Amino acid sequence: MARRTKRLWTDEEKRSICLQTTAPGVSVARVAQRYAMNANLIFKWLRDPRYEPDAACFLPVEIVDRPMHENSKAVAGPVPAAGAIKIDTAGDHRLRISGTYDPEALARLIRGLSG
Repeated sequence: MARRTKRLWTDEEKRSICLQTTAPGVSVARVAQRYAMNANLIFKWLRDPRYEPDAACFLPVEIVDRPMHENSKAVAGPVPAAGAIKIDTAGDHRLRISGTYDPEALARLIRGLSG
């Protein structure tokens, strides 16, 4: 009897396999067969945010005391938003801010949720 070896998948391979499951008419079982693996492993990867097919790209953010405009003068008071801000914190909290907001209050809220 041949001995089975455990296949080690790179993060990029996992993302690629998870992405293939989003194609119309393609099932997770079919993708699993293509790679000779158990479909439950793909379902496990799909639950992991690192391998989500539509995972957002997050950039580092620095929260400053006062937002700066192009002329580099600090602005006091609420800041009008030109759209909506969506923030996912490390503690699995999701914030959506639209309209005017107080940057100091927002910074305190984010620190409180992340800590």
